[in-house]
Amino acid sequence: MLIEGKKYAPEHLGRVLVLGLGKSGHAALDYLLPLLGTRVDALAVAAGGDTPAARADAEQAKAAGAVVEFGNDAVAPLVQAVGGSFDLCIASPGIPEISEFFQSAKAASVELVSEVEFAWRESDESSTWVAITGTNGKTTTTSIAAHLLEDAGLAARAVGNIGDACIARVAAGDTDVYVAEVSSYQLASTKLFAPNVAVLLNITPDHLYWHMTFEAYAEAKKQVYANLGKNQGTLVIDAVCDVTRDCVKEFKNDPKRAFDYIPVGCAAGIDHSMKEACGSENAAFLDGNMLRVDFKGEEVELVGEDDLLIKGEHNVSNALAAAAAALACGVDAAQVREGLVSFKPLEHRLEPCGEIGGVKFVNDSKATNVDATLKALSAFAPHTAIFLLGGNDKGTDLDELVEACDAKCKAVVCFGAAGERFFD
Repeated sequence: MLIEGKKYAPEHLGRVLVLGLGKSGHAALDYLLPLLGTRVDALAVAAGGDTPAARADAEQAKAAGAVVEFGNDAVAPLVQAVGGSFDLCIASPGIPEISEFFQSAKAASVELVSEVEFAWRESDESSTWVAITGTNGKTTTTSIAAHLLEDAGLAARAVGNIGDACIARVAAGDTDVYVAEVSSYQLASTKLFAPNVAVLLNITPDHLYWHMTFEAYAEAKKQVYANLGKNQGTLVIDAVCDVTRDCVKEFKNDPKRAFDYIPVGCAAGIDHSMKEACGSENAAFLDGNMLRVDFKGEEVELVGEDDLLIKGEHNVSNALAAAAAALACGVDAAQVREGLVSFKPLEHRLEPCGEIGGVKFVNDSKATNVDATLKALSAFAPHTAIFLLGGNDKGTDLDELVEACDAKCKAVVCFGAAGERFFD
C-alpha cells in the first residue's frame, strides 16, 4: 500500500539499510530514524570508513535504535543483526557499483536505490522536480534554473550535489520545486525517478574509474529521462555534443516517445537551431546575439548574450538550458528575462576575483577535465590569458587542450601531479 499524496512512498518500508555515511547517507539516516517502529521495522547503517563525523552519526543512530557497522565487510553482520535481508537499501553515490561493499549490499537487499530516488518517492505528489545532469555545466545550470524559479515566486530549492541533500529538503516540507543536480553515480541507481523536467548537458569522458567504460557512464546519464514519459515531461538536451545529439536523433523517430524535448544548439554550434537544421519541433539557440527558445509553437526572445553577467559560450549554453527548463515549468518569459540578467557568476566557475595593475584574475578551479577547460579557454581572446593547469592527472588525451592553449594562451603554468605530463 502506498501513502496517498506522495510520489511512490510505501506505508511499510520494512528493514532498511543505509549504505555509506556521507552527505546523502547522513540525510537519509536523519529521515529514517523517526520512522523506526512505524514504517521502518529495523534500520541498519553500513558506515564504510571510520571518520570522526561518521562515528558521531553512528553513536546517535545507535542511541535511537539503529544498528551500525564500519568497514567494507559490514553488510553480513548487519543482516544477522536485523534477522534477515533488507527490503530497501539507500546507497550513497560515492560507492562504486563494482565494489564488494556495494555488491554485498545489493545481494542482501530486495531493492537498492540512490538517495535521489528515495527522496523523489517520498516527496509530495504535487511537487515538481527538475533534474539536471551532464559532464560539465551541471552546477551553473542548476543554480541558474533555481534562481529563475525562485525569482518567479516559486518555492524552489537547489538540491542534490549542491545545496541540501534531496531527502533533507523533502523532510523540511518547504519546497514545491526541487531543482536537483544529479550525478551519474546517483542516476545509476534510479528506477522509478520521473522528473517533470530533465536537463541533459554534454557527455564527455569522465569518472571512468567508477563506471569502468564510457558507455556505462553515458547510459547512467541517460537515466535522467528514462521515466520522463510517465508524466509527459520535457527534456532539455545539448545538441552540440555528438553523444547527446545522437539521443535527439532517436527521439525524432520514436513513435512511443511520450515527452517533449528542446535541443540546445545543433551540430553546427550553439548559434544554430535544431528546428531549422533538422525540423525539430522545439529549439533553444543563440539567434545572432539573442538567447532564444522556441517551445510549443511560441518563439521567445530572452536577452542578449552581452546582458549576461556570466561569460563564455559554455555559459550561454548553460543559460539557454536553464531558461528552457524554467519555461517548461510554466515560468513567464518576462520573469525568465529578469532572472537571467541578475544571475551572478558562481565561485570557482570563471569567477572574477580581482584586478591588479590592469591584470584581471579569474578562478575556474572547477574545470577539472579537458572539456571544461576548453570551454573556459573559449571565453578569452587569443593570446591574452595565462592559464594555470595541473592537479591530479585523470589520464585523458591532451592533444585538443594543447592546441587550444597554443591558440588562446599567452603562457601556461604547469603544476601538481599532472604538471610534468601537461608540460611535455
